Amino acid sequence: MSLIRAYERLSGVLSSPLRLREPMARHTTLRTGGLAAMFLICDTLSDLSKTLETLAEEQVEWTVLGKGSNVVVSDEGYDGAVIVLGRDLKRHHTDGGKIHSGSGVTLAALVQDSYSRGLTGLEFGVGVPGTVGGALAMNAGTRDEWIGSRTETVTLFIPGRGLEVIRGTDVEWGYRTSGLPDLGVMVECALDLEPGDKALIRREMDARFLWRKASQPQGLPTAGSVFMNPCEDSAGRLIEASGLKGLRFGGAQVSEVHANFIVNVGGATATEVLALIDHIRKVVIREHGVELKPEIQVLGGPKRT
Repeated sequence: MSLIRAYERLSGVLSSPLRLREPMARHTTLRTGGLAAMFLICDTLSDLSKTLETLAEEQVEWTVLGKGSNVVVSDEGYDGAVIVLGRDLKRHHTDGGKIHSGSGVTLAALVQDSYSRGLTGLEFGVGVPGTVGGALAMNAGTRDEWIGSRTETVTLFIPGRGLEVIRGTDVEWGYRTSGLPDLGVMVECALDLEPGDKALIRREMDARFLWRKASQPQGLPTAGSVFMNPCEDSAGRLIEASGLKGLRFGGAQVSEVHANFIVNVGGATATEVLALIDHIRKVVIREHGVELKPEIQVLGGPKRT
């Protein structure tokens, strides 16, 4: 692997400058983590194509990062390249009842735009952090509504092949999963919405916002829900019933508002966060016989199961 050679080849070629040894605490909502060996922004499809081709030739590992709302970066950092989708991939437009969106657009922006145009179908996304690409990757939503059910097409950039459009009905949507990241880099999607009463849409949005505000931690760095909900149960309920609410490892604490959130109460390290996650899993297995599966992704460090 020659990361330095990849850096030299891409410097001055991309629309935005790239950086070495970038602190990832700046780019995750948990505000923890070490350094990424390389950090770059791809503003155009051409940038993305050149980047992926170069990284492949130099055998440099890479990952695409959205708003960093579902990620814990190891304190040891990430030895590869972190790619963020920029300018041209952060645009969206509406065509009748369809929203065509770049993967770099925030889900919050789409929720607000659909409301302003009197379109219903994305109210479930109120208060959900992250980008459209991240939402597609993890099929963001609730038990009853999810982005996959609104997705008409997804456009992928596949290294060595270029752009490929996949119909939403051909995607294997699941609970907190879609399989899309394994196919390529998501660059755009078309979401199929419906005309609705703006007053009713606003009422639903406000209700969801108030619910999230009351039931989820506010004002402290967090990576969002830590574990997937097991079938017919709630991860938060199991964690709280295990007596773990408020438990603190250094600067990482099980939220006192919602037990399925870990908050950074000050100076938390990724090591503390991951140790707390492992402890929660072990205690819940011991107390309830249920193995919780992490929803958040870990970037860098030793491989985890």
